[in-house]
Amino acid sequence: MKRWLIAVTAVVALGAGAAFVATRGDGSAPSYRLVTVERGKIDAVVSATGTLSAVTTVQVGTQVSGLISKLFVDFNDKVKKGQVIAQLDTTLLESSARDAEASLERSDADVAQTKRDLDRITALYAQGISAVADFNTAQYNYDVARASLKSAEAALARARQNIAYATIAAPVDGIVVERDVDVGQTVAASLSAPKLFVIANDLSEMQILASVDESDIGQIKEGQTVRFTVKTYPDRTFTGTVKQVRLQSTIDQNIVNYTVVISVANPDGKLLPGMTATVEFIVATADNALKVANAALRFRPPDALLAEARARMQKEFAARHAAAEAGGGAAGAERDGPPGGGQGIGTGFPGGGMNRAAANGNGSNGSRPQPSMLYYLKDGNLEMMPVRPGITDGQFTEVRGPLVEEGMQVIAGMTQAAQATSANPFQQQGERHGPPGGF
Repeated sequence: MKRWLIAVTAVVALGAGAAFVATRGDGSAPSYRLVTVERGKIDAVVSATGTLSAVTTVQVGTQVSGLISKLFVDFNDKVKKGQVIAQLDTTLLESSARDAEASLERSDADVAQTKRDLDRITALYAQGISAVADFNTAQYNYDVARASLKSAEAALARARQNIAYATIAAPVDGIVVERDVDVGQTVAASLSAPKLFVIANDLSEMQILASVDESDIGQIKEGQTVRFTVKTYPDRTFTGTVKQVRLQSTIDQNIVNYTVVISVANPDGKLLPGMTATVEFIVATADNALKVANAALRFRPPDALLAEARARMQKEFAARHAAAEAGGGAAGAERDGPPGGGQGIGTGFPGGGMNRAAANGNGSNGSRPQPSMLYYLKDGNLEMMPVRPGITDGQFTEVRGPLVEEGMQVIAGMTQAAQATSANPFQQQGERHGPPGGF
Protein backbone atom coordinates (compact mmCIF):
# COMPACT_ATOMS: atom_id res chain seq x y z
CA MET A 1 0.00 0.00 0.00
CA LYS A 2 2.77 2.42 0.86
CA ARG A 3 4.59 1.66 -2.40
CA TRP A 4 1.40 2.46 -4.33
CA LEU A 5 0.99 5.84 -2.56
CA ILE A 6 4.62 6.72 -3.29
CA ALA A 7 4.15 5.86 -6.96
CA VAL A 8 0.99 7.99 -7.21
CA THR A 9 2.73 10.91 -5.52
CA ALA A 10 5.62 10.70 -7.97
CA VAL A 11 3.26 10.64 -10.94
CA VAL A 12 1.42 13.73 -9.63
CA ALA A 13 4.70 15.59 -9.13
CA LEU A 14 5.90 14.71 -12.62
CA GLY A 15 2.59 15.81 -14.06
CA ALA A 16 2.82 19.20 -12.29
CA GLY A 17 6.37 19.70 -13.59
CA ALA A 18 5.29 18.85 -17.11
CA ALA A 19 2.44 21.38 -16.83
CA PHE A 20 4.97 24.08 -15.79
CA VAL A 21 7.15 23.40 -18.85
CA ALA A 22 4.15 23.21 -21.16
CA THR A 23 2.85 26.53 -19.88
CA ARG A 24 6.13 28.19 -20.77
CA GLY A 25 6.03 26.73 -24.26
CA ASP A 26 2.41 27.65 -25.04
CA GLY A 27 0.63 30.92 -25.54
CA SER A 28 1.83 32.14 -22.14
CA ALA A 29 5.49 31.98 -23.18
CA PRO A 30 7.65 34.84 -21.91
CA SER A 31 7.33 38.07 -23.90
CA TYR A 32 10.68 39.68 -24.64
CA ARG A 33 11.69 43.09 -25.88
CA LEU A 34 14.43 42.73 -28.49
CA VAL A 35 17.07 45.15 -29.78
CA THR A 36 19.45 44.79 -32.70
CA VAL A 37 23.23 44.64 -32.56
CA GLU A 38 24.32 47.44 -34.89
CA ARG A 39 27.57 48.40 -36.53
CA GLY A 40 28.66 52.00 -36.62
CA LYS A 41 30.56 54.78 -34.91
CA ILE A 42 30.34 55.29 -31.17
CA ASP A 43 31.79 58.11 -29.09
CA ALA A 44 32.50 58.15 -25.38
CA VAL A 45 31.69 61.61 -24.07
CA VAL A 46 31.93 63.79 -20.97
CA SER A 47 28.97 66.13 -20.58
CA ALA A 48 29.04 69.67 -19.24
CA THR A 49 27.32 73.02 -19.64
CA GLY A 50 28.79 76.38 -20.53
CA THR A 51 28.09 79.87 -21.81
CA LEU A 52 28.92 81.29 -25.23
CA SER A 53 30.85 84.53 -25.40
CA ALA A 54 32.97 86.51 -27.81
CA VAL A 55 36.66 85.68 -27.86
CA THR A 56 37.61 89.36 -27.36
CA THR A 57 35.24 91.69 -25.53
CA VAL A 58 36.24 95.30 -24.86
CA GLN A 59 34.59 97.55 -22.29
CA VAL A 60 34.57 101.14 -23.51
CA GLY A 61 34.66 103.80 -20.79
CA THR A 62 35.60 107.42 -20.34
CA GLN A 63 38.57 109.00 -18.60
CA VAL A 64 36.79 112.30 -17.92
CA SER A 65 33.55 113.17 -16.17
CA GLY A 66 30.75 114.93 -17.93
CA LEU A 67 27.32 114.86 -19.46
CA ILE A 68 26.56 112.52 -22.37
CA SER A 69 25.59 114.93 -25.14
CA LYS A 70 25.52 112.59 -28.17
CA LEU A 71 25.37 108.86 -28.88
CA PHE A 72 26.21 107.69 -32.38
CA VAL A 73 25.71 103.91 -32.01
CA ASP A 74 23.20 101.55 -30.45
CA PHE A 75 22.88 97.85 -29.68
CA ASN A 76 24.03 95.48 -32.44
CA ASP A 77 25.67 98.28 -34.48
CA LYS A 78 28.88 97.35 -36.23
CA VAL A 79 31.75 99.75 -35.61
CA LYS A 80 35.26 100.29 -36.94
CA LYS A 81 38.35 101.07 -34.93
CA GLY A 82 38.55 104.85 -34.35
CA GLN A 83 34.89 105.46 -35.17
CA VAL A 84 33.24 108.07 -32.89
CA ILE A 85 30.53 106.37 -30.86
CA ALA A 86 29.70 109.00 -28.18
CA GLN A 87 30.37 112.61 -27.25
CA LEU A 88 30.52 114.24 -23.82
CA ASP A 89 29.62 117.85 -23.17
CA THR A 90 32.88 119.87 -23.27
CA THR A 91 31.73 123.18 -21.78
CA LEU A 92 33.56 122.77 -18.49
CA LEU A 93 36.52 121.12 -20.17
CA GLU A 94 36.96 124.03 -22.56
CA SER A 95 36.77 126.46 -19.63
CA SER A 96 39.55 124.53 -17.94
CA ALA A 97 41.58 124.71 -21.15
CA ARG A 98 41.16 128.50 -21.36
CA ASP A 99 42.18 128.84 -17.72
CA ALA A 100 45.27 126.78 -18.48
CA GLU A 101 46.09 129.02 -21.44
CA ALA A 102 45.85 132.10 -19.17
CA SER A 103 48.14 130.46 -16.61
CA LEU A 104 50.61 129.72 -19.38
CA GLU A 105 50.63 133.33 -20.54
CA ARG A 106 51.16 134.51 -16.97
CA SER A 107 54.03 132.10 -16.49
CA ASP A 108 55.55 133.22 -19.75
CA ALA A 109 55.38 136.84 -18.58
CA ASP A 110 56.98 135.91 -15.26
CA VAL A 111 59.85 134.25 -17.08
CA ALA A 112 60.43 137.34 -19.19
CA GLN A 113 60.34 139.64 -16.17
CA THR A 114 62.66 137.50 -14.05
CA LYS A 115 65.02 137.20 -17.02
CA ARG A 116 65.27 141.02 -17.26
CA ASP A 117 65.87 141.31 -13.50
CA LEU A 118 68.57 138.68 -13.67
CA ASP A 119 70.32 140.42 -16.55
CA ARG A 120 70.30 143.78 -14.71
CA ILE A 121 71.56 142.31 -11.41
CA THR A 122 74.22 140.35 -13.27
CA ALA A 123 75.56 143.56 -14.86
CA LEU A 124 75.63 145.39 -11.53
CA TYR A 125 77.23 142.39 -9.84
CA ALA A 126 79.95 142.38 -12.47
CA GLN A 127 80.72 146.04 -11.67
CA GLY A 128 80.80 145.27 -7.97
CA ILE A 129 77.75 147.39 -7.28
CA SER A 130 75.25 144.61 -6.50
CA ALA A 131 75.62 142.21 -3.62
CA VAL A 132 76.00 138.50 -3.98
CA ALA A 133 72.65 137.95 -2.20
CA ASP A 134 70.81 140.08 -4.75
CA PHE A 135 72.39 138.14 -7.59
CA ASN A 136 71.43 134.78 -6.05
CA THR A 137 67.85 135.94 -5.45
CA ALA A 138 67.45 137.08 -9.05
CA GLN A 139 68.83 133.77 -10.33
CA TYR A 140 66.41 131.85 -8.09
CA ASN A 141 63.37 133.88 -9.24
CA TYR A 142 64.27 133.21 -12.86
CA ASP A 143 64.59 129.46 -12.30
CA VAL A 144 61.23 129.30 -10.48
CA ALA A 145 59.54 131.23 -13.28
CA ARG A 146 60.87 128.80 -15.86
CA ALA A 147 59.60 125.83 -13.82
CA SER A 148 56.20 127.46 -13.49
CA LEU A 149 56.13 127.93 -17.24
CA LYS A 150 56.72 124.20 -17.79
CA SER A 151 53.94 123.39 -15.31
CA ALA A 152 51.55 125.71 -17.10
CA GLU A 153 52.41 124.11 -20.43
CA ALA A 154 51.67 120.64 -18.97
CA ALA A 155 48.37 121.87 -17.50
CA LEU A 156 47.33 123.25 -20.88
CA ALA A 157 48.26 120.00 -22.61
CA ARG A 158 46.25 118.06 -20.03
CA ALA A 159 43.22 120.28 -20.47
CA ARG A 160 43.35 119.88 -24.24
CA GLN A 161 43.73 116.10 -23.87
CA ASN A 162 40.66 115.98 -21.61
CA ILE A 163 38.72 117.71 -24.37
CA ALA A 164 39.90 115.00 -26.74
CA TYR A 165 38.85 112.33 -24.24
CA ALA A 166 35.33 113.74 -24.35
CA THR A 167 35.05 112.22 -27.81
CA ILE A 168 34.60 108.43 -27.31
CA ALA A 169 35.93 106.28 -30.17
CA ALA A 170 35.74 102.52 -30.74
CA PRO A 171 39.05 100.88 -29.75
CA VAL A 172 38.53 97.82 -32.01
CA ASP A 173 36.46 96.64 -34.93
CA GLY A 174 33.40 94.80 -33.75
CA ILE A 175 29.75 94.94 -32.80
CA VAL A 176 28.11 96.77 -29.91
CA VAL A 177 26.63 94.13 -27.59
CA GLU A 178 25.92 96.42 -24.62
CA ARG A 179 25.12 100.10 -24.08
CA ASP A 180 24.90 101.36 -20.49
CA VAL A 181 24.31 105.13 -20.97
CA ASP A 182 21.75 107.43 -22.55
CA VAL A 183 21.89 111.02 -23.75
CA GLY A 184 21.72 113.41 -20.81
CA GLN A 185 23.22 110.98 -18.34
CA THR A 186 26.15 112.20 -16.25
CA VAL A 187 29.16 109.96 -15.89
CA ALA A 188 31.78 110.40 -13.19
CA ALA A 189 35.34 109.18 -13.68
CA SER A 190 36.79 110.29 -10.38
CA LEU A 191 37.82 106.83 -9.07
CA SER A 192 37.38 104.47 -12.04
CA ALA A 193 36.38 104.67 -15.66
CA PRO A 194 32.61 104.16 -15.98
CA LYS A 195 31.48 101.59 -18.56
CA LEU A 196 29.65 103.09 -21.52
CA PHE A 197 29.66 100.30 -24.11
CA VAL A 198 30.74 96.68 -24.54
CA ILE A 199 32.09 95.82 -27.98
CA ALA A 200 32.62 92.23 -29.14
CA ASN A 201 35.58 92.10 -31.48
CA ASP A 202 34.43 89.36 -33.89
CA LEU A 203 31.37 87.12 -33.47
CA SER A 204 32.43 84.84 -36.32
CA GLU A 205 34.84 83.27 -33.81
CA MET A 206 33.40 82.61 -30.36
CA GLN A 207 34.23 80.59 -27.28
CA ILE A 208 32.44 78.53 -24.65
CA LEU A 209 33.44 78.66 -21.01
CA ALA A 210 32.35 75.22 -19.79
CA SER A 211 32.37 74.06 -16.19
CA VAL A 212 33.69 70.48 -15.86
CA ASP A 213 33.54 68.39 -12.70
CA GLU A 214 36.85 67.38 -11.11
CA SER A 215 36.03 63.70 -11.65
CA ASP A 216 36.00 64.24 -15.44
CA ILE A 217 38.62 66.95 -15.94
CA GLY A 218 41.43 64.39 -16.29
CA GLN A 219 39.88 63.20 -19.56
CA ILE A 220 39.82 66.66 -21.12
CA LYS A 221 42.84 67.63 -23.26
CA GLU A 222 43.67 70.56 -25.50
CA GLY A 223 42.73 69.89 -29.11
CA GLN A 224 39.88 67.50 -28.29
CA THR A 225 36.78 67.66 -30.47
CA VAL A 226 33.64 69.00 -28.81
CA ARG A 227 30.03 68.92 -29.93
CA PHE A 228 27.29 70.98 -28.36
CA THR A 229 23.73 72.17 -28.74
CA VAL A 230 21.89 75.32 -27.74
CA LYS A 231 18.23 75.61 -26.80
CA THR A 232 17.46 77.88 -29.74
CA TYR A 233 18.47 75.18 -32.25
CA PRO A 234 17.74 71.86 -30.48
CA ASP A 235 17.95 69.86 -33.72
CA ARG A 236 21.34 71.22 -34.77
CA THR A 237 24.68 70.03 -33.41
CA PHE A 238 27.60 72.44 -33.44
CA THR A 239 31.27 71.52 -33.09
CA GLY A 240 34.29 73.10 -31.43
CA THR A 241 37.78 72.38 -30.11
CA VAL A 242 39.20 72.49 -26.60
CA LYS A 243 41.48 75.53 -26.50
CA GLN A 244 42.48 75.67 -22.84
CA VAL A 245 41.96 73.83 -19.56
CA ARG A 246 42.31 76.45 -16.85
CA LEU A 247 44.08 75.46 -13.65
CA GLN A 248 42.01 77.76 -11.45
CA SER A 249 39.21 75.80 -9.81
CA THR A 250 35.87 76.98 -8.46
CA ILE A 251 33.75 75.45 -5.71
CA ASP A 252 29.96 75.46 -6.04
CA GLN A 253 27.94 73.64 -3.36
CA ASN A 254 31.04 71.69 -2.30
CA ILE A 255 31.64 70.53 -5.88
CA VAL A 256 35.01 71.38 -7.43
CA ASN A 257 34.80 72.47 -11.07
CA TYR A 258 37.34 73.60 -13.65
CA THR A 259 36.78 75.99 -16.54
CA VAL A 260 37.45 74.66 -20.03
CA VAL A 261 37.71 77.15 -22.91
CA ILE A 262 36.26 75.82 -26.17
CA SER A 263 36.95 77.54 -29.50
CA VAL A 264 33.87 77.71 -31.74
CA ALA A 265 33.47 78.85 -35.35
CA ASN A 266 30.33 80.91 -35.99
CA PRO A 267 30.41 81.81 -39.70
CA ASP A 268 26.63 82.14 -40.09
CA GLY A 269 26.17 84.18 -36.91
CA LYS A 270 23.58 81.80 -35.44
CA LEU A 271 25.36 81.62 -32.09
CA LEU A 272 24.92 84.65 -29.86
CA PRO A 273 26.79 85.75 -26.72
CA GLY A 274 25.21 84.52 -23.52
CA MET A 275 23.59 81.38 -24.95
CA THR A 276 23.75 78.27 -22.77
CA ALA A 277 25.51 75.37 -24.46
CA THR A 278 25.11 71.71 -23.56
CA VAL A 279 28.58 70.36 -24.27
CA GLU A 280 29.86 66.85 -24.95
CA PHE A 281 33.63 66.31 -24.94
CA ILE A 282 34.53 63.36 -27.17
CA VAL A 283 37.13 61.48 -25.10
CA ALA A 284 37.19 58.23 -27.11
CA THR A 285 35.91 57.07 -30.50
CA ALA A 286 35.37 53.65 -32.06
CA ASP A 287 34.68 53.48 -35.80
CA ASN A 288 32.83 50.58 -37.43
CA ALA A 289 32.20 48.98 -34.05
CA LEU A 290 29.49 46.55 -33.00
CA LYS A 291 27.24 48.28 -30.51
CA VAL A 292 24.12 47.42 -28.57
CA ALA A 293 21.66 49.35 -26.41
CA ASN A 294 22.74 49.52 -22.78
CA ALA A 295 19.46 47.93 -21.69
CA ALA A 296 20.57 44.65 -23.29
CA LEU A 297 23.71 44.57 -21.12
CA ARG A 298 21.65 45.29 -18.00
CA PHE A 299 19.06 42.57 -18.68
CA ARG A 300 19.05 39.53 -16.38
CA PRO A 301 16.53 36.70 -16.92
CA PRO A 302 14.81 34.85 -14.06
CA ASP A 303 16.90 32.19 -12.39
CA ALA A 304 15.01 29.28 -13.94
CA LEU A 305 15.54 30.49 -17.49
CA LEU A 306 19.12 31.45 -16.71
CA ALA A 307 19.92 27.97 -15.39
CA GLU A 308 18.51 26.36 -18.52
CA ALA A 309 20.44 28.71 -20.81
CA ARG A 310 23.65 28.06 -18.90
CA ALA A 311 23.15 24.32 -19.14
CA ARG A 312 22.66 24.51 -22.90
CA MET A 313 25.75 26.71 -23.28
CA GLN A 314 27.83 24.27 -21.24
CA LYS A 315 26.56 21.37 -23.31
CA GLU A 316 27.29 23.12 -26.60
CA PHE A 317 30.77 24.21 -25.59
CA ALA A 318 31.53 20.76 -24.22
CA ALA A 319 30.67 19.35 -27.64
CA ARG A 320 32.90 21.94 -29.32
CA HIS A 321 35.68 21.14 -26.90
CA ALA A 322 35.45 17.44 -27.68
CA ALA A 323 35.39 18.12 -31.42
CA ALA A 324 38.38 20.44 -31.13
CA GLU A 325 40.36 17.85 -29.19
CA ALA A 326 39.57 15.23 -31.79
CA GLY A 327 40.60 17.55 -34.63
CA GLY A 328 43.51 19.55 -33.27
CA GLY A 329 44.29 18.60 -29.74
CA ALA A 330 44.27 20.74 -26.63
CA ALA A 331 45.51 23.81 -28.50
CA GLY A 332 42.42 23.75 -30.71
CA ALA A 333 40.21 23.30 -27.69
CA GLU A 334 41.84 26.28 -26.07
CA ARG A 335 41.33 28.36 -29.19
CA ASP A 336 37.74 27.35 -29.97
CA GLY A 337 36.46 26.81 -26.49
CA PRO A 338 33.76 29.07 -25.04
CA PRO A 339 34.45 32.23 -23.11
CA GLY A 340 34.00 30.76 -19.69
CA GLY A 341 36.50 29.92 -17.01
CA GLY A 342 36.88 26.68 -15.12
CA GLN A 343 34.77 23.53 -14.88
CA GLY A 344 35.92 22.28 -18.27
CA ILE A 345 34.38 25.09 -20.31
CA GLY A 346 37.58 26.56 -21.76
CA THR A 347 39.11 29.99 -22.15
CA GLY A 348 38.24 30.95 -25.71
CA PHE A 349 37.49 34.64 -24.89
CA PRO A 350 40.30 37.04 -25.79
CA GLY A 351 42.47 37.68 -22.79
CA GLY A 352 41.77 34.46 -20.92
CA GLY A 353 38.87 32.76 -19.20
CA MET A 354 36.13 34.06 -16.96
CA ASN A 355 35.39 33.03 -13.45
CA ARG A 356 31.90 32.24 -12.30
CA ALA A 357 31.06 35.82 -11.32
CA ALA A 358 32.34 37.16 -14.64
CA ALA A 359 30.15 34.67 -16.51
CA ASN A 360 27.17 36.25 -14.77
CA GLY A 361 28.28 39.72 -15.86
CA ASN A 362 29.28 41.03 -12.45
CA GLY A 363 32.83 39.80 -12.00
CA SER A 364 36.07 41.69 -11.58
CA ASN A 365 39.24 41.28 -13.59
CA GLY A 366 41.48 44.09 -12.45
CA SER A 367 41.49 47.19 -14.64
CA ARG A 368 40.43 45.37 -17.82
CA PRO A 369 36.80 45.66 -19.04
CA GLN A 370 34.85 42.79 -17.52
CA PRO A 371 32.87 40.37 -19.70
CA SER A 372 29.09 40.72 -19.63
CA MET A 373 26.30 38.52 -20.93
CA LEU A 374 23.91 39.12 -23.80
CA TYR A 375 20.81 36.95 -24.10
CA TYR A 376 19.05 35.96 -27.32
CA LEU A 377 16.48 33.49 -28.62
CA LYS A 378 17.36 30.40 -30.63
CA ASP A 379 14.66 27.94 -31.67
CA GLY A 380 12.40 29.49 -29.06
CA ASN A 381 14.92 28.95 -26.25
CA LEU A 382 16.77 31.57 -24.23
CA GLU A 383 20.49 31.49 -25.03
CA MET A 384 23.40 33.45 -23.58
CA MET A 385 26.71 34.65 -24.94
CA PRO A 386 29.56 36.49 -23.25
CA VAL A 387 30.80 39.79 -24.65
CA ARG A 388 33.41 42.27 -23.56
CA PRO A 389 32.00 45.83 -23.36
CA GLY A 390 34.01 48.77 -24.69
CA ILE A 391 33.30 52.48 -24.72
CA THR A 392 29.79 53.84 -24.24
CA ASP A 393 28.00 57.03 -25.19
CA GLY A 394 25.35 56.64 -22.50
CA GLN A 395 22.83 54.92 -24.80
CA PHE A 396 24.88 52.35 -26.70
CA THR A 397 27.96 50.35 -25.70
CA GLU A 398 30.60 48.80 -27.91
CA VAL A 399 30.64 45.01 -27.58
CA ARG A 400 33.18 42.44 -28.74
CA GLY A 401 33.05 38.67 -28.63
CA PRO A 402 33.45 35.52 -30.72
CA LEU A 403 29.68 34.98 -31.03
CA VAL A 404 28.26 38.47 -31.42
CA GLU A 405 27.32 39.44 -34.97
CA GLU A 406 25.86 42.47 -36.69
CA GLY A 407 22.09 42.35 -37.05
CA MET A 408 21.41 39.72 -34.43
CA GLN A 409 18.49 40.29 -32.05
CA VAL A 410 19.29 40.33 -28.35
CA ILE A 411 16.99 40.67 -25.38
CA ALA A 412 16.70 44.03 -23.64
CA GLY A 413 13.79 43.25 -21.33
CA MET A 414 10.71 41.14 -20.63
CA THR A 415 7.22 41.87 -19.37
CA GLN A 416 6.42 41.67 -15.70
CA ALA A 417 3.78 39.01 -16.39
CA ALA A 418 6.31 36.93 -18.27
CA GLN A 419 8.74 37.10 -15.38
CA ALA A 420 6.03 35.87 -13.00
CA THR A 421 4.98 33.07 -15.41
CA SER A 422 8.52 31.87 -15.99
CA ALA A 423 9.20 31.46 -12.27
CA ASN A 424 9.26 27.82 -11.10
CA PRO A 425 6.28 27.25 -8.75
CA PHE A 426 8.29 24.60 -6.84
CA GLN A 427 11.18 27.01 -6.19
CA GLN A 428 11.55 28.73 -2.85
CA GLN A 429 10.82 32.47 -2.72
CA GLY A 430 14.37 33.35 -1.72
CA GLU A 431 15.84 31.22 -4.49
CA ARG A 432 13.57 32.75 -7.13
CA HIS A 433 14.70 36.29 -6.42
CA GLY A 434 18.31 35.51 -5.60
CA PRO A 435 21.24 36.35 -7.93
CA PRO A 436 22.03 34.09 -10.90
CA GLY A 437 24.16 31.17 -9.84
CA GLY A 438 27.49 30.07 -11.23
CA PHE A 439 28.26 27.39 -13.75
